[in-house]
Amino acid sequence: MKKHNLFVKAAASLIAAAMLTLSFAGTVYAEELPYDTYNYDYRENFVLTPAAYVPNGSVTGQSVGTTDFTEPQDLCVADDGLVYVADTKNNRIVVLNEEMTETVRVIDTFDNNGQADTFNQPYGVCVSENGYLYVADSMNKRIVMLTPEGEFVKIIDNPQSEILEEGFDFIPIKVTVDYADRVYVISRNAFEGILVFESDGTFTGYFGTIEVKITLWEKFWRRIATKEERSKQQLYIPTEFTGMDVDTDGFIYATNIDSDGVQAVRRLNPQGKDVIQKGENENVGGDIRIGTYGDYSGPSEITDVVYRDKGIYSMLDRKRGRIFTYDKEGNLLYIFGGIGSQEGTFTTPVAIEISGDEIIVLDAYYGTIMKFAATQYGSLINQAVGLRYDGDEKDAIGIWQQVLKIDENNELANNGIGKAYLTAGDNKTAMKYLELGMNRKYYSVAWKRYRNEILTENMSFVLTAVLILLGGNFVYKRFIKKKKSSKEGGLL
Repeated sequence: MKKHNLFVKAAASLIAAAMLTLSFAGTVYAEELPYDTYNYDYRENFVLTPAAYVPNGSVTGQSVGTTDFTEPQDLCVADDGLVYVADTKNNRIVVLNEEMTETVRVIDTFDNNGQADTFNQPYGVCVSENGYLYVADSMNKRIVMLTPEGEFVKIIDNPQSEILEEGFDFIPIKVTVDYADRVYVISRNAFEGILVFESDGTFTGYFGTIEVKITLWEKFWRRIATKEERSKQQLYIPTEFTGMDVDTDGFIYATNIDSDGVQAVRRLNPQGKDVIQKGENENVGGDIRIGTYGDYSGPSEITDVVYRDKGIYSMLDRKRGRIFTYDKEGNLLYIFGGIGSQEGTFTTPVAIEISGDEIIVLDAYYGTIMKFAATQYGSLINQAVGLRYDGDEKDAIGIWQQVLKIDENNELANNGIGKAYLTAGDNKTAMKYLELGMNRKYYSVAWKRYRNEILTENMSFVLTAVLILLGGNFVYKRFIKKKKSSKEGGLL
């Protein structure tokens, strides 16, 4: 009777656990969301995942006590939490409070050395570490620097240099500032790179030019082609940048439209060299496989990037409205978002930022800021990645284990655990998880270390066996074989 009761209780517990798991899974998977949540496995196949982020409301001009935003093109979150919106077609900068519930101020005019001045289609906005506001006043062809309250400081315009093409037209569309107050500007049709200005406004040159590689055949063809044929050939010019942000080390993350869909973001060091890590599949271009659910319209078109924390950054795809998030090592953490009319989807996504714990995205068509909050699944991944970034991989194991409880096939979690055990020197356990994570590179490292570990532990036995074999071989050759030969010779 007792055994029967125990069996019933155990069965009831299992059923309850299963129901709880199913209930929880229903809240984190994408069935109730207006977009797909997915990732790619080691074979680069599309795999559905729990949702890392879910819609958490939206902000319009009217909801914060002002008039509607009209085709806004950029937004920036300052260190004090205030949110700055470049309300482009309304020729103004709208400043929102940290909760994005009300308007703090509207900057649509300023005193420029005694004269009233205004913006003309400001496309970009940025707030420096020192709290100064920089506005890419596009159609006025200048960068306007103001105090946080909107008081005029200076103007950066009309860059002069021998490296600029004759008749260069300075139309700034994006602006950011590093810790040394150097100003980085993306100018329309400036394919040579990002324009850099010193803190005093002096133009110092291009930064982070994207090299375009052509094949040997294309080089040969250009040599033998006629002038007319060359004029019809595709121009091999660098790619124009689309968005940028500065990380905590002063490196510039800059996005571009990559026709191959392989690298749509660069991490540029102070010398302008790209030092970004690309992960196992060598891809930081958004969607890896094109054709998901019948979508064959080509690779992602990354329009903006935001550096978050602990090496994590997120990129915005204007083509499919998706947000791709990577860690410092180039691992794709999660994907969400889409094009549509429901809350949480976009029509014309143009800018992405971080506000507190939320990801916020600006939609130019609707004039709306969409907010996204992390689920438990997304929060756990962020936390585990952050611990690895800080070198606390032992503490990350428990977090990754929680991720596996939600998504048992998560290769990222298995790899995270495997790398943690590898760092701790537990090579055998590391091999187990790295195999589950399909990580050939680190599995190979763990296997070699484990092999050496086994050899080291058994070296005395191996040496003893070798000595016995050598000794036996010596005795055989020296005595037994010699004696045998002597007997055979005597018979002859």
